[in-house]
Amino acid sequence: MRSLRAQRRNFSVPSKQIPRTEQPNPATSVSRYTNHQRRQASASTVQIEGLGNSNRSQDPSTFAYQNFRNPGRRFLSQNELYHPFVSSPVPEIRRRAAFVKQHAYCPHPDHQQTRAPVSPHDPEARKIATGSAQPPAHVDFECPDCGLPVYCSEDHWADDFEAHLEICDTLRQINEDDHDLRSGRVFPEFDYPGPQIEEIMVNMTNWDTLLYTREFNAINAERSMRQVTRLLTYPFTVGSVLHELSPYNLRKGGRLTYEGLKSLSALRYTLHPPRTGEGIELSGLRLRSPPVRIFVLGARAESSLPREVWIQLEHLFPRASFHIIFIGPESMTNRDAEYPLPARTATKPFGAIVEDRISSRLKITTFVDYFHTLHEANLFYPYDPYFDCFMLYHPGLGHPASLHEWEATLPQLLATKVPVICTGYTEWDMERDWKWVMEKCAGEVDLLMEPGENIFRSLRWDLNDLDPQDISCGNWGVWAFRGKRYEALRKDVE
Repeated sequence: MRSLRAQRRNFSVPSKQIPRTEQPNPATSVSRYTNHQRRQASASTVQIEGLGNSNRSQDPSTFAYQNFRNPGRRFLSQNELYHPFVSSPVPEIRRRAAFVKQHAYCPHPDHQQTRAPVSPHDPEARKIATGSAQPPAHVDFECPDCGLPVYCSEDHWADDFEAHLEICDTLRQINEDDHDLRSGRVFPEFDYPGPQIEEIMVNMTNWDTLLYTREFNAINAERSMRQVTRLLTYPFTVGSVLHELSPYNLRKGGRLTYEGLKSLSALRYTLHPPRTGEGIELSGLRLRSPPVRIFVLGARAESSLPREVWIQLEHLFPRASFHIIFIGPESMTNRDAEYPLPARTATKPFGAIVEDRISSRLKITTFVDYFHTLHEANLFYPYDPYFDCFMLYHPGLGHPASLHEWEATLPQLLATKVPVICTGYTEWDMERDWKWVMEKCAGEVDLLMEPGENIFRSLRWDLNDLDPQDISCGNWGVWAFRGKRYEALRKDVE
């Protein structure tokens, strides 16, 4: 009787915690809001009862991860996780319900449209733009099955019940996952393993084989798997593309192109260097390659992940070092109390925040600015295909509300001639970005990896508080491109 369930992406997590995460079918789900709107929704949820954004511990989603190790807070057992949002025993969830009621609109087709539909799957497409009998109305009625406010009245819920059944099961799953994070139970699955023994190779066939060969704690519950993969999807998505044992290859269905193999082979040469007889003695001293720079553009939630999550990327490559560079105007949102932004001076015009002691092989730098501004200042020049790549998590390249922000950046990305890896919330979101890039830069772009489902996507589904009908999951799809390279051929002239 049911099919889907979810909870949406924007969360920030403190620096010493960690989560694993299932999978309904996203064919009917579509990302219809800009990333800025999602961030605004998450922040406004806290502001409803006067909570400020300067302290990250006040963010409801952050609060759950901050307290997952505290057994003294246990008040919900695993068989009593379902509660209607409005009457939830967790104050943060009740505030979230108030935010949804204040901002989300009823999806019933009898109402007038509140905005232009952005995809065929958008519930707004079922509404008549003009001439409808009823004006837009905010949601107020909670479905008794999923516990979320989804319609303006019980009559509209009952009349549109079959359409709601497509996502009701997923919404209930979101409901229970949210309460699970705040249940007060101990989360042993959040303890991550240390460095990988080089002789033990990882298996990247799927989540189960990867976590087993990386020696994670055994995870036997689907809910625990959803919670953990919600965070691990970020390092393992980029790691699975760059690794020499990547599941993406030239075989049929492997999605990697010949141009992609060329680009990734250069990076893999650095990430998996040959053995050189290095040792601790003087005779064993060897020169090491510079760290591989991963530029994360448009960084939001990924920039505030616990640093233990990003260390998992380092463990996939035992003989390589990384420099992760978060770039974007929202890269430090809600983190002022943790890392106050430095003053911008003539000698430091961009005020970078440098975390240089995360581990011996990982450094993280954050810039609260647009990439095209930093690129024009030649801050990162030169770019090297053996040492650099770009990672764009849910960039919204082709979204009508955000594509103007990428128009200045896209030509600069192509000019670097290094790989650009992108993800999307849903299949529609990913294909829209891919088509926009291919049409915008026709003839100047090489496709490195064909668009498709990400093997290491988040198994936990996410809910957009601005529209409970909009469900997706983190990094559902992945694809890659690069600025076209031209080969000069010598022409013999007689």
